[in-house]
Amino acid sequence: MAKKIPQINASSMADISFLLLIFFLVTTSMDVNQGLARRLPAPIPPDQKVEDKDINKRNLMVVKINSANQLMVQGQLMDVKQLRERAKEFILNENNADFYPKLFEEDFGAPFGVLKYTKDHVISVQNDVDTQYQAYLDVQNELVAAYNELREECAQKYFHKAYSELEEDQQKQIQKIYPQKISEAEPKNYGN
Repeated sequence: MAKKIPQINASSMADISFLLLIFFLVTTSMDVNQGLARRLPAPIPPDQKVEDKDINKRNLMVVKINSANQLMVQGQLMDVKQLRERAKEFILNENNADFYPKLFEEDFGAPFGVLKYTKDHVISVQNDVDTQYQAYLDVQNELVAAYNELREECAQKYFHKAYSELEEDQQKQIQKIYPQKISEAEPKNYGN
């Protein structure tokens, strides 16, 4: 007669494996990638034609980052720390300079009244394929900070409150005065 081989009781093995899995998931730290919060435009309906829009050169601020992470604004080398003030100067065009965006007058209602603003301005960010992600983020942060500062100053001037404390319709009024227009071009190889 054949000798019986004793079997190992594996009924609790699944429970132990599950507990070990939970233990490692709870105790392990994971790197979290950072990204940029951007609201994408609505998708274009398939039957609608996409037309290229010509932008007047004076309404366009070109910001390039090359593979050495050097910043060029309108063809001039610039430190990223100077970008915020330059962007605000471009967006505002307080002196109605010919090389900055054209000013338009519009009635924004109470409490603003008739204001001059640069509704057609666009800031174009272009980077090299070898640009470091941190350099790209630094440029994006400075440009967004320029818009945030302008909106904050406007909120303080007209509502005597911080922009974040305003009601949604008041924030939308200020966003209409200072629309965030940052265009991102496909990365290219600009060289050094």
